[in-house]
Amino acid sequence: MFKAGQITFNAGHSTIDCTVRGLSRDTATIEVLSTSGIPNQFKLAIAADALSRACRITAKADNRIEVAFT
Repeated sequence: MFKAGQITFNAGHSTIDCTVRGLSRDTATIEVLSTSGIPNQFKLAIAADALSRACRITAKADNRIEVAFT
């Protein structure tokens, strides 16, 4: 899966583009240029699926983030 996504935080004032590599009902795998500065909780939006979900980070490695939807 390769879907364009966007990480949103700071009351919608901060956004980071990302690529969604995996998506299930409860979790997602996201790839970013850098995990630096991304908070533990944020909203993930996937415009192609009209999806916007609050999530929290469950794991980080290099430029990949695993999240669980809250």
